[in-house]
Amino acid sequence: MAYEEYQMITGTIMAIQDVDSDCCSKIISINNQGQEVQFVVSGRTLVVGSTMLRRGMRVAAFYDTNLPVPAIYPPRYQAEIVTMLWRNQSVKLSYFDESLLATDRSLQLNLNSQVKITTANGQSYSCSPGNAYLLVYYTITTRSLPPVTTPQRIVVLCPG
Repeated sequence: MAYEEYQMITGTIMAIQDVDSDCCSKIISINNQGQEVQFVVSGRTLVVGSTMLRRGMRVAAFYDTNLPVPAIYPPRYQAEIVTMLWRNQSVKLSYFDESLLATDRSLQLNLNSQVKITTANGQSYSCSPGNAYLLVYYTITTRSLPPVTTPQRIVVLCPG
């Protein structure tokens, strides 16, 4: 999967509506720093933890920048991944090497026994999470370069 082409938008869900006669898809409207952005959440969208999306929920939504986008306002993207975020929580989607450094060198992971590591379908992951695409949930980082964090949770995006 080409996760390196994914962009993230975070915000609070303002509204959820059906997509015309498609009962399997929803449009979620997100307030992203005062700007409305819409995402189509379809049956193929990975909603981490199978969380029921609702108004007022803070989320991060990822879309593939290679997919066409209709020229409408507010912008509407096909959501590839949607995940709920807690207050002050950040999330990073990247490939992490064997030393758990993100490809763009923007985050270094420091693991301990408290870090919950699962696959995208919620199963426990007992191998080293290095050399894989990871969805990393964290709250604080050091001010070093690269910033270091002990994540709260890691979701390993296992190849297809």
